[in-house]
Amino acid sequence: MRFTITHPMHSHPYNPELVTGAGIATVAAAAERAGFAGFGFTDHPAPTQRWLQAGGHDALDPFVAMGFAAAHTTTMRLIPNIVVLPYRNPFIVAKAGATLDLMSDGRFTLAVGVGYLKREFLALGVDFDQRAELFEEALQVIRDIWTTDDLTVEGRHFSATGITAHPRPLAAPHPPIWIGGNTAAARARVARYGQGWCPFRAPAALAATARTAALDSHDELATRVEDLRRRLEDAGRDPHDIDIAITNDVGGNPGDDDFNADAFLAGVTRLADLGVTWIQVGIPGDSLSHTLEAIEQFGTTVIAAQ
Repeated sequence: MRFTITHPMHSHPYNPELVTGAGIATVAAAAERAGFAGFGFTDHPAPTQRWLQAGGHDALDPFVAMGFAAAHTTTMRLIPNIVVLPYRNPFIVAKAGATLDLMSDGRFTLAVGVGYLKREFLALGVDFDQRAELFEEALQVIRDIWTTDDLTVEGRHFSATGITAHPRPLAAPHPPIWIGGNTAAARARVARYGQGWCPFRAPAALAATARTAALDSHDELATRVEDLRRRLEDAGRDPHDIDIAITNDVGGNPGDDDFNADAFLAGVTRLADLGVTWIQVGIPGDSLSHTLEAIEQFGTTVIAAQ
C-alpha cells in the first residue's frame, strides 16, 4: 500500500506557516523522509466567503505549489487533490501538467474532478450546468495534446487548429490520470480515460453537498470497486492496472491523541483486500510543528510497520 497526503490547509483561516516556501518545502521533505509516496494540494481558486465560513478551506494554486514541492523532493509523486478540470481550458491544464512532469522527472499524476461549488464556477466564468460535458471533453483533449502533433479539435468554447504542444511530458504515453467522484459516471470515465479512481468517503449529507453519490461503508466501496472492474473488463482493460485511492476510516488520524496505529494498519489490510492501492492520509494543519510530528509518527508506526 502507498500513502499520500494533501498539504494540510484544512481551514479558514489557514495557518500562515504552511503557505510560505519554507513551510511547503519542509512539509514535503518530511513526508518523503517518512515514506509517503504522494503529496499534493487542493484546488479552490475562487471560494466564497459563505463556503469558507461553513467549513470550507483556503487553497494555494496546485500547479505552482506542486512545482515548488517537486524542487525539494526526489521520489514522491505530485498528486493534486484534486484539479477541478472544467475551471480551465484543457490546453492550459496540459501545458501545466507537462511542465510539472518534466520538472519532477516524471512524478506527476493528474487527479481531476468535475467540481461542485456553483458560485466558484460563476466567478470563473464557467457554465455550471455544462461541467460534466466540459470534464469529458477535457479528459480526451488533454490526452491528445500530450500524445499528438498537429492536433485539430473543436471544443465547446474553443477552436484549435493544427496545435503542436511541446515539450511533451516525460511519462509515457502520458502522466497517469486519476478521476475523482463516487458516481457510476465517474467509474465509466475511469474505464474510458483513466489510470486511477479516487472516490471519497461521503455520508448522505456530505454527498448531497458535494453533488455526488453517498459512500459510507466498506461494503459500498466493495460493490463499487466490483462495478469498476466490470467496466474495465468490458473496455478490454486489466483492472489490476488501475489505482484506487481513498481514505482509511479506521484508527483515526495521525497527530490526534486517540490515533491507533494498529487499528489503522488493520484498516489498511481490509482496504487492500478490496483492491485499494493508495490511501489518502489526513494530517493536522494547526501548526507546522504538529504537522511534522504527525508525519514522522505515521512514518514510524504505519509506513515502516507494513
